[in-house]
Amino acid sequence: MPLVNTRELLLDAQAHGYAVGAFNVENMEMMQAAIHAAEQEGAPIILQTTPTTVKYGGTALFASMARALAQASPADVSIHLDHGNSFELCARAAGDGYTSLMIDGSALPITENIALVRKVTEMAAALSGKPCVEAELGKLGGKEDSVEVKPGEDVHTDPEEAVRFVTETGVDSLAVAIGTAHGFYKGKPKLDFERLAKLRAAVSVPLVLHGSSGVQDEDVQRAISLGICKVNFATELRAAYTKAARECLDTDKAVYDPKKFGAQGREAVTELVRHRIRVCISKD
Repeated sequence: MPLVNTRELLLDAQAHGYAVGAFNVENMEMMQAAIHAAEQEGAPIILQTTPTTVKYGGTALFASMARALAQASPADVSIHLDHGNSFELCARAAGDGYTSLMIDGSALPITENIALVRKVTEMAAALSGKPCVEAELGKLGGKEDSVEVKPGEDVHTDPEEAVRFVTETGVDSLAVAIGTAHGFYKGKPKLDFERLAKLRAAVSVPLVLHGSSGVQDEDVQRAISLGICKVNFATELRAAYTKAARECLDTDKAVYDPKKFGAQGREAVTELVRHRIRVCISKD
């Protein structure tokens, strides 16, 4: 099937009480794994790349791979720029065929964040494909590319600010900070579900949960029940791929063909993504 606009996926998830799994991919094998998992689970899927990933490979390359793989698949697939750090990068990704864009101005004062996001939403609305636009208000713990949270910094999304932000930017979806963080957790994260409920009541756009690698399944599902429509997974996919590839190389010292350890990495990512998709679409 052709790539699907992410807006369609999120609105369907919002209407039917589930979430779309969004998975950061670094290469062809991880893309193949994510799409194969979606096919097996009969679910939609969002492929994501960060600025460092597209700096390594290019938006045109990743968009082309996603387009080719989606065309050969019965699954609904979209490709998303995760944590886009400039208007120029968002414009380039949109021009290369990304079906959704995240512009991350969360490190800026709210007025500057709003201005940056509005510039991207206006650009996207003028394009024929009208890519979906996601933005972030508040900050997640840990570090994602150029955005880093300092210890003790108040980072949670304020519901009253969220109303202003969504109204003035015209954004399609909002990533909220409720206690998750990028990277691996040292302990069990404590999510602010009360704040999430207030955010859901305050704004009507689909809400996004970042930093979900390592979050307990039941906490992800509770967040979905309170209005999360898109759940991002990144770090654990990289770890699963690398672990499987390393085990392949350690087990057989004669292996020199990248396809050998790439295939094992792909298999590991497929199983992980299948599990996470089941968590996201479960109605239990």
